[in-house]
Amino acid sequence: MLIASALLALATLAGYSLLCMASPFGTCRKCDGAGAKLTVNRAGKLKKVKPCRRCKGQGKRLRLGRRLHNHSREIHRVGTR
Repeated sequence: MLIASALLALATLAGYSLLCMASPFGTCRKCDGAGAKLTVNRAGKLKKVKPCRRCKGQGKRLRLGRRLHNHSREIHRVGTR
């Protein structure tokens, strides 16, 4: 049972790694990929559209796994100079 759960964890990790290599950008969770946030005032009227602060209006964010991969590559590059 322990071996099966370890294999399942490794398969999940390998799948996420492949996803990060194939598609490094994911949809921003704060704005749902719209890139902007509509705000409503107390009267119920729409205020001006503000760009999302997390994705800076892009609608996409770098995945955590890809960010870790880029960071480790940078550490390796600096260490082997």
